[in-house]
Amino acid sequence: MRALNCSSCSAQLIVDQTTAVSSCPYCGNPTVVPGQLAGALRPDAVIPFKQTREQAIEALRRHYRHKPLLPKAFSRESHLEEVQGVYVPFWLYTARAEGLASFAATTVTTWTDSENTYTSTSHYRVERAGEMEFVRVPADGSTKMPDAHMDAIEPFDYREMRPFSVGYLPGFVADRYDLNAADCRQRAEERMRATVADRLGETVSGYATTTVESCLVDIDWTQVSYALLPVWMLHTRWRDKDYLFAMNGQTGRLVGDLPVDRTRAAVGFAGIALATSAVAFFLFMMMSYVL
Repeated sequence: MRALNCSSCSAQLIVDQTTAVSSCPYCGNPTVVPGQLAGALRPDAVIPFKQTREQAIEALRRHYRHKPLLPKAFSRESHLEEVQGVYVPFWLYTARAEGLASFAATTVTTWTDSENTYTSTSHYRVERAGEMEFVRVPADGSTKMPDAHMDAIEPFDYREMRPFSVGYLPGFVADRYDLNAADCRQRAEERMRATVADRLGETVSGYATTTVESCLVDIDWTQVSYALLPVWMLHTRWRDKDYLFAMNGQTGRLVGDLPVDRTRAAVGFAGIALATSAVAFFLFMMMSYVL
C-alpha cells in the first residue's frame, strides 16, 4: 500500500501498488498516482467508456429478469455495495499460427437381405493443415480481475481504440498491470491453439465419427501492445455472500454468477425426469403393442 495526498482537498489517500488513477472519497477529485502510467508502464492505447454508471446498474437489473432458478428474494433484497468504472490493463497479442491436425474418422454402411441386417464400418486417417492470423487477442494483466469475467465480456471493438491519454481517465479508476506480457502470453496462446484446432476440425465432414488424434500448432508472435479497456465492476451482497458482475464499458455485455434456488431447481429436475420417464414408458408400450 502507498499513501498520497489529494491535489484538491489535501486529504490522504491510501492505494495499493497497482492503482494508477483513483478518486478522492472526500471531494471526488480524480488523482493520478505518480509513476504508475509512465515509461514502460505507459499504455499504448485506450478504449474510452461508452456505457454510463446508470446503464451498468440497469443492465444488472435486466440480468436478473427471466431467470426461473433465481431466488425471488435476491433481486428484492440484494444490496448493491459498489459500482466502479475501471480501466483494466490488457495485453493484446498479434500472431500468425500454422496448424497440422490428424483425425481418426469412420463411415458406416448398412444393408439388409431377406434374413439379416449387416453393418460395415470403414476407418480413415484424415489430415488437415492451415494458417490463421490472430490480431489483438486480449488477456488481462491484473491479478485483481477474475479472468473468467474478463474473457466473458469480450469482444471489444478495436475500431474505437485511441492513442493513450490521461484525459480519458478522470472519473474512473485505472490500474496498471502486475502481470507482464510474458506472464499472460500462455493464456493467449491456449486460446489460439484451441481456435486453430476447432477450425481445422470444422473442415472434416462427410464421416460418421471424427476424433482428434493430434494437433500441432506453431505460433509466430508478431506484436504485443498494452491497452486500458473499460469495465464496470458491480458488487452485490445477499445473505452474507458476495456476488461480482462485470460489464463491458464499451458494448454493455454483462456477466456474473447468480444464486440458485435449490428447491425450484430440484422441482424442475424432477419434472424433467418424470416427463422423460413418461415418454420412455409410452415408447416401450408402443413397441410392445407392435411386437
